[in-house]
This record gives sequence, structure tokens and C-alpha cells, in this order.
Amino acid sequence: MGLVIKCLVAVAVLASLSQSQGGVGEDVEAKALLSELRALKDKIQARRETLSSQDAQLEGLQAAQRRLQSRVSEAEFETFKSEYHSALSHAWLLLCGALVMLMHAGFSMLEAGCCRAKNTSNVLMKNLVNVCMGTIGWWVFGWALAYGGPYEDDGTLSGKFIGRKEFLGEGMLVETATGVMPATAPNDHMVAWFFQWAFCTAGATIVSGGVAERVQSPSYAIFAFVMAAFIYPVVVAWTWGYGWMYGSIGTLSTGFMDFAGSGIVHLCGGVAALAGTCVLGPRKGRFDPERSEEFEAHSLPLVVLGTFILWFGWYGFNPVSTLSMNDAETGAKAAMIAMNTTLSAATGGITVFTLRYIITRKYDVGGLCNGILAGLVSITAGCSNMESGSAVATGFIGAIIYQLASMLLVKLKIDDPVDASPVHGACGAWGCLAAALFDFGKDFECYHGWGGWTGTPSANAPLKCANGGDAIVAQIVMVVTISVWSLTFASLTFGLMRFTGMLRIDDYTEEVGMDARMHSPGKAYIMNPTPGPPPPPEVAKSSVFI
Repeated sequence: MGLVIKCLVAVAVLASLSQSQGGVGEDVEAKALLSELRALKDKIQARRETLSSQDAQLEGLQAAQRRLQSRVSEAEFETFKSEYHSALSHAWLLLCGALVMLMHAGFSMLEAGCCRAKNTSNVLMKNLVNVCMGTIGWWVFGWALAYGGPYEDDGTLSGKFIGRKEFLGEGMLVETATGVMPATAPNDHMVAWFFQWAFCTAGATIVSGGVAERVQSPSYAIFAFVMAAFIYPVVVAWTWGYGWMYGSIGTLSTGFMDFAGSGIVHLCGGVAALAGTCVLGPRKGRFDPERSEEFEAHSLPLVVLGTFILWFGWYGFNPVSTLSMNDAETGAKAAMIAMNTTLSAATGGITVFTLRYIITRKYDVGGLCNGILAGLVSITAGCSNMESGSAVATGFIGAIIYQLASMLLVKLKIDDPVDASPVHGACGAWGCLAAALFDFGKDFECYHGWGGWTGTPSANAPLKCANGGDAIVAQIVMVVTISVWSLTFASLTFGLMRFTGMLRIDDYTEEVGMDARMHSPGKAYIMNPTPGPPPPPEVAKSSVFI
């Protein structure tokens, strides 16, 4: 700054000298000032060059700093993105698991409405006990058998049959220097335990409806434990648990396909319900023509409410099997699943409703409700690998299969109060086949299955697409295997309890109702409320018109 001021002074002096008449002394002084001015200009130029060099160095340092910060931010961003995706997936699984758990309210309302009023409290209690006993069974044995591992390097279950670790939740937490943390963080097993528990107890609840109104409560509690601890988990280990049906079955180019559980949950539960129904026998007077009206649903409002709750819960049941929700592709798949679920349910309901109107010339609300459920069960296996038109066809055919199965039960005098085995068993089997038949791959040459939007690689030739014909065979193997397994061990469990005399209630209790004999209070409804006090005489004599 000082150099600039000196330059300005020198310029001013020179200007004043140029206007004066000046002598020799003045010329000497002017030359000296001019020389000083040149020297100052040289210093300014040198200073500018120095500053320019320093600016270049500073810019280089700042650029290096920005590059370093960018590298650090990228690493931090990747860590943040991983944690964010994990948190989203946890939230997705917890939310959908809660929706599936809400389905127990739907099962309870539907079952209570379908049964007689005198057994309402017992039906509701049985559904609550089912969840409680199923939870204990899943914690003690179920999770370990289904998902406990150990697993091979390729991700398949070691031994291909059942898991052998994490009984009683052991090993899910590990000690650290600061406390404890999930053993498999950030993708811990506890969130999987929760949403798979919801599926497990839902499968056990299916059986509850088939044995309603005549099974002893302690006996059913035992069966609920066995179902959640052994029967259902082994089926899961073979399939979702990466057991012997996963990837490929024998020489087939592909394995099973059951996206959300038409076979694994519903077929398994429906066949077990059929076993329980057959071992128990029908309710007293159920097939007596003179008493048929006694066995009609006592509360259609509860049936309709239960159906709507179940339909709502299905929007957790089916989409949750994406297992994550952290990118646009997964979101689009979940949306397609919800769309297919809705279409199949609506088609199934209208189909059964129309069929029963044609047969009886009367509107059957209960049939409409079960038709909706038939459509929901039918679409559950293939909801992620078929187009909307195929979803409509799946619901339509599922409804017809349900109606035929329901009529067959009556023909054979098998008493299923809520049609659990036709809805979940017959339609569950159909849903497994529909997942392969209506797969949106190109004909049978490229099977999509688990691949979703793209083809599933062939197990025998990974560069090729799995064959649709092989997929149908794999689905048949799955249906037969699950049916035989569930029927065998459910029949053994119920048969053993029948042999010991602890399965069925006595005839007197069945006649008067389980609520009156076993519950306090003795009835779920106050059918005849106590009348109030009589009105005063002056009010009784007067007439009031409104």
C-alpha cells in the first residue's frame, strides 16, 4: 500500500514540474524522482508475481483439500447409505409383521361369527391362546429348526433338512467392550424372527377354525405349540430356509416358488385343519336335516369385519416377502404385489357370490367373504411373478376350486365350521401351481419365478433361464410334500390326544355350550338385558308424540 502512495506522489510531482519553467537543479530532481518511480514500478511488478505464485499454490492446496474431503465424504456416504438401507428394511419388516399379526383379529372375528353364539368366548380364547402358545413354540424350537442354520458357503442349509442353532434365541446377541449388540449386525436375526413369527402363528390359527366348538382348550393349546415348534418350521426349513427344495429339486432346472406362502403357510395349515376335523368328527347334529339351521353363522357382522381385517392384513402378508424396501425396483415390485393381491381377492369374492346365487337364488354374504379369502390365498404364492390379468384368472379359478372343495366336505360329512381346509388347503395348493402356470416369463422357455422382473438362472446351466415345465413339476413336488408332512404329523398329534381321551369335549358341554360350562362370564353377549325400573304413574298414563 505504501508503494502505491509513493508512486502517486511521484506522478503528482512530475506533473507539477512539467508545468513549471524549472532550471537545471529542478531537472536533476525530476530525473531522480523518475528513477525512483521506475524502481517502485519494478518492486510492484515483483510483488504481483510473488502474489500470483502464492495464489496458485493456495489454489492447489485448496483443490487437494477438496479432493481429500470428497474422498472422506464418499466413504462416509457409503456407510450412511448402508445403515439407512438397513434401517428402512427393518422398518419395512416390522411394519408388515405388525400387519400380519393384526390378521389374528380377523381370524378371531371370522371364526367367532361363523360359530354358534354359545361358544363365542371359547373361540376367542382359543385364538388368543394360539398366539401365546405358538410364540413360545417358535422361540423354543421353531426359529432354530426353520432358520437356525448352519449354512454352507453358497447360502444353502447345511444338511438340507432342518436348522440346528439358535434354540431359545441363543446366540442372537453378543457381548462387546461397551455392552451387547446383535450377533449379525446390521442385518440381525431378531427382526427376521419377529416377522417370521407372525407367519408361523398365522399358519397355526388356520387350524383353530376347523376344530372349533368341540375341541378341548388344553388339547388345542398343545397342538398350537406342536404346530409352531415342529410341523410348520420343518416345512420352512425345506423351502424359505434354503433346504432341499431351494435352488433345484433333483435334476430339475429350478426349485420351488412360493413368494409369500400359499403352500408353506396356508396349505400346511389347511391340511392340518383337515386332519383335526377328521380326527375330531362332526359336531353333534351337524348333518341332521332337522337341525341344520342351528349351525348357521350366528353373526354375519363379525364375519364381514373379520374378512375386511384379513384383507387389510394381507397387504403386509404378501408385500413383506420382498424382505427389503430400499430401492425403486423393490418398491415397484411391492406395488405390483399389492395390485395383484387386490384383483385376485375381488375376483374370488364375486365369483363365489355369483355361483351361490345361481345355486340358491339367494345372496350368501358368508360365501362372498370366503370367496375373497380364497382369492387372497390363491394369489399369495405367485403375486410377484404374474401380470394383473393372470391375477384375475388365479382368483377366478381359486374361487371355483374353493366352492367345489366346500361342497365335497359336506358330501363327505366332514364338519369344518369356517371352511378352513377348502379356503387354505385347496386354494393354497392351487396357488402354488398358479405361480408356475401364470409366470410372466416367455412361454415355458424362460421361467421368472424368484427372479421377478427377470428370468431365474437354470440350476444346471447358470447362463440359461430355468424351464417353466420344470417349475410346474417342482411346484407339484412341493404341494405333495407339504400335504403329506402336515397331514401325517397333525393326524398323529390329534390322534394321540384322542386316544388318551383328552381331545373332544363331552356331549353335555357340547349341547349347552362351552361358554356356559367353562367360562366366566358364561356367555359372550347379554342377549336379554335386565329391564329398567317402571316409569312413574303420571308418565305411564301420558302419551307423548314426537
